[in-house]
Amino acid sequence: MTQNKSYALPIAMMFALFFMIAFVTGLPSPMGVIVAKQFGASNFLSQLGFFANFIAYAFMGIPAGMLLERIGYKKTALIAVVVGFSGVAVQYLSGQLGSFVVYLAGAFISGFSMCMLNTVVNPMLNTLGGGGKKGNQLIQTGGSLNSVAATIVPVLVGYLMGANAADRTIDKANPALFIAMGIFAIVFVVLYIMNIPEPRLVGKVKIKHEHSPLSFRHFIFGAIAIFVYVGIEIGIPSTANLYMTSAGNGGLQIDATIAGSVVGTYWFLMMIGRIFGASLASRFTSKAMLSAVSLLGLVFVLLAIVLPVTTTVSMPVFQSNISFGLAPVPIGIMFLIFCGLCTSVMWGGIFNLAVEGLGKYTEAASGIFMVMVAGGGILPLIQGRIADLTTYATSYWVIFICLAYLLFYALIGSKNVNKDIPVEVLV
Repeated sequence: MTQNKSYALPIAMMFALFFMIAFVTGLPSPMGVIVAKQFGASNFLSQLGFFANFIAYAFMGIPAGMLLERIGYKKTALIAVVVGFSGVAVQYLSGQLGSFVVYLAGAFISGFSMCMLNTVVNPMLNTLGGGGKKGNQLIQTGGSLNSVAATIVPVLVGYLMGANAADRTIDKANPALFIAMGIFAIVFVVLYIMNIPEPRLVGKVKIKHEHSPLSFRHFIFGAIAIFVYVGIEIGIPSTANLYMTSAGNGGLQIDATIAGSVVGTYWFLMMIGRIFGASLASRFTSKAMLSAVSLLGLVFVLLAIVLPVTTTVSMPVFQSNISFGLAPVPIGIMFLIFCGLCTSVMWGGIFNLAVEGLGKYTEAASGIFMVMVAGGGILPLIQGRIADLTTYATSYWVIFICLAYLLFYALIGSKNVNKDIPVEVLV
């Protein structure tokens, strides 16, 4: 990679892919509310959309890393876009057939696409930024656009569902699915005609790998941290959406549009956090940032668990008639939403800490990371089961324990103790 060449266009395209990832990945949250009503699903079953989406990472993570090494960024991204379009199309078909199983199949197919796209965008942004603080800064900036899409999805689908619970069917979400398919189609065309650099490919010469990313202790702990983090990021708003719209297990029976708007605020705060995080990343280390937000997240979740639901605060929301105003919500929900500020910078910080010093093993490490993203499907499923057996508030102890692990990783587990392993490219 030459020093004088501008990579502004490929960086911008990676940012666009960040937007796509969040839009499609965010669909199972409001769709969980729909299937809970349309198919009478429990909290556990309503989280299967996330499970299907994220468990695909466990199957595709390693192959995606190998694919990236073999055919490069552009071809991997193009294949991912085609698969993603197909996955959303199957979800649309599930509405026409009224089939929960077909919906889960569509979520599973979409997960394959999101896995491949994540495998592309993170190492490419980190590489184009030269690693270190600049690489982390680019990932945080891309994450800001990721949060824009994540903010839109629950608000949009919540509005499409309307105030009448009896009308909550997958068909109601069709406009959101059409938007997703449109995004995939547009990005495919742009990617196809654009020249994306392949800065880490070395022609057809095979790179010798004497070790693997799993030879590094800080990477192993980091892979677990990714598993835990994605479960936190998804579990907090997804369970909160069910918490607010449900009647049993201490549910609050809040209007779906208002609940979707509140959940959208979580993703909006993630966007705000990433915008500030992108600037702070040039002044603070990833270790310092991850330590601070993990500790703050622990405080917020603990407050959400122990504070009574009878204590309410007013939050800005969209109403069913698209008017904007204030609505009362339990103060614990507000603190859960505040967690968006904490989760905003965690991915970039964990990724940057875990791949630091990996050199030629970075692409393979990214593939392993994608396997561990399955935590976004597994941990919310566990949380949903605990909510079925106890209460929604009690289920957030899962999140509390996960945040405690991230604090451990930031303070202790992220230290590279395997610097004796050679990481330069040998051909």
